[in-house]
Amino acid sequence: MMTNSLIADGPAAEPLLQIRNLRVEFSTSQGTATAINGVDFDVDRGQSLGILGESGSGKSVTARAVMGILDTPPARVVDGTIALAGEDLLTVTDKRRRQLLGSKISMVFQDALSALNPVHPVGRQIGELFRVHRGMSRRDAKRAAIEMMDRVRIPAAASRVNDYPHQFSGGMRQRIVIAMALALEPDLLIADEPTTALDVTVQAQILGLLSELQRENNMGLILITHDISVVREVTDRVAVMYAGRIVETGPTGSVLGAPRHPYTRGLADSVASNEFKGRPLPAIEGSPPDLLHPPAGCSFASRCAYADATCQVTPPVLEPVGSTSHAACFHPLEVNDHAARRS
Repeated sequence: MMTNSLIADGPAAEPLLQIRNLRVEFSTSQGTATAINGVDFDVDRGQSLGILGESGSGKSVTARAVMGILDTPPARVVDGTIALAGEDLLTVTDKRRRQLLGSKISMVFQDALSALNPVHPVGRQIGELFRVHRGMSRRDAKRAAIEMMDRVRIPAAASRVNDYPHQFSGGMRQRIVIAMALALEPDLLIADEPTTALDVTVQAQILGLLSELQRENNMGLILITHDISVVREVTDRVAVMYAGRIVETGPTGSVLGAPRHPYTRGLADSVASNEFKGRPLPAIEGSPPDLLHPPAGCSFASRCAYADATCQVTPPVLEPVGSTSHAACFHPLEVNDHAARRS
């Protein structure tokens, strides 16, 4: 029997990122909420992993725990390991973490305008990374910033390097944030909802750019999103999160094409298609559980059509379903039969 794990396919080798039994709690005036509850996953070099789930499922908290930027208090990591190339990010010194951030691991935030400093030109903000980590002069750092702006296809980069964030469109600001994240050629990039609030055309451009830069650098990529179409387009593997746990994982095509967990199936069914033309899309009824008072059994049981007495009292763990995927469900075959009948 497995724990709540995501294990990479292929021959055994040290993964680029390895997370084991990660638990994050939030202290509130009403009590303690467990936002991340025993999460495991691996990411290899050159691999793209999508972390999929609705708001509040724990996606962004997981990313912030990896980056070491949780708001403490109220949040704190209470258990687990986060190893980057074998080095535990939870036990390194503050000085070592500063050395790793940007150069080995970096993050693209969903709100580019908030991520950028409004009182400094974008070129100075990109160039500061080269000055601090590479010891470049101001002139050389500016030249490197222009090269990065060119690389993410910002038109007329040399003439715009002294512009301020508010002078760029939303899509261009997102490219600037990506340029900053990739400036030091990190081994791992975490992109947290990188296309939020962008129109469909710009979204496609940003996703294509991320995929291209990942291939060029053989970089590990974690893409956090609630958008199934984005996961399908960009990722090799997917981890579906619900109420702070991973409930299904495996190759993206297998998981989304033949879901074995009812939550994954509900997400997949909610995507617009010709089948529902002129009719409301199916929705997952009910609400996520209260993390201050979690249920004794499966956290999805109150919203699940397959739930039985066992589901109400026993929390399921991730177990193999098929040859490449894992699901935390007592009824994976029934869920898969339903999906097969609809296809």
